[in-house]
Amino acid sequence: MTQATMPRAGALPETAPVRIEGSTLALYVATVFLWGVSWIGIRAQLGVVAPEMSVFWRFVLAALCTWGWVFAAGMRVRFALSDHLRFMAVGLCLFSSNFICFYYGGLTVPSGLLSVVFSLASIFNLVLGFVVFRQKVEARVAFGGLLGAAGIGLLFWPEIAGAGFNLAALTGLGLCVLGTLFFCSGNMISTVVQRRGAPLISANAWAMTYGVAVLLALNLVRGNAFIIEPTATYIGALVYLAVGASVLAFAAYLTLLRRLGAARAGYATVLFPIVALAVSTVVEGYVWTPLAAVGVVLALAGNVLVLRRPAAKA
Repeated sequence: MTQATMPRAGALPETAPVRIEGSTLALYVATVFLWGVSWIGIRAQLGVVAPEMSVFWRFVLAALCTWGWVFAAGMRVRFALSDHLRFMAVGLCLFSSNFICFYYGGLTVPSGLLSVVFSLASIFNLVLGFVVFRQKVEARVAFGGLLGAAGIGLLFWPEIAGAGFNLAALTGLGLCVLGTLFFCSGNMISTVVQRRGAPLISANAWAMTYGVAVLLALNLVRGNAFIIEPTATYIGALVYLAVGASVLAFAAYLTLLRRLGAARAGYATVLFPIVALAVSTVVEGYVWTPLAAVGVVLALAGNVLVLRRPAAKA
């Protein structure tokens, strides 16, 4: 990167067209897959343990694994106070509050609508990048994001159309939108952290630690029992959600933020519901409809628009 193309200090990189290299594509596929199958682990944990307690255990284990990675690799662990404030913000947005909002929103909102709301992350990222950092809005990326969200809407339309909407459901929908905004805000702050030179894994270790503190406070306020369901299913799900869907998936995704920009990386939130339904087809016998098939086509077409590299101008 030349001096002329370097972004301002503290600003996010412009969403200029970039070539999708093999390693970047591998990170993208890994993120989509790891998050796409995480629903199995989440569903396996519902029942005995309070949802926010399960999220707490998930990030306690994830933080411990990430700190182990940091110390094993000899990464930097000391940072300035200003960096810690950013780590706290990332922990609040990515590793606690967004999960809390979606868990509680999901109590009254169909999971299909939840997926549609979260699939708008690439659009929210684009808008936040423009409002906060004055990044250029690429019409192609915006249209691709909207196309993908529309595809997810068609995919889950029967579930959404069959849901009744009352005050509780609208409140849940608001929580899901807030959770998506937390997620996208965390994207912005994390990218700034990376551009300031903090090693990604070290930053994640601190951010997860601060996220655990938020989750601990919530569980104490709600008086939840600090228990773990002593079954192979629950513990296996916990390990996968902590290591696969948190340590590895977030490391891959946050690396994509730096390489692709928030809008493009955020499109992963459109694709992982499709992976979840593909797994559901095998595990639960999900039956595909023509409308769902059209939704998948639209989502994949939007992915092509978001990730493809435009032809260079003559």
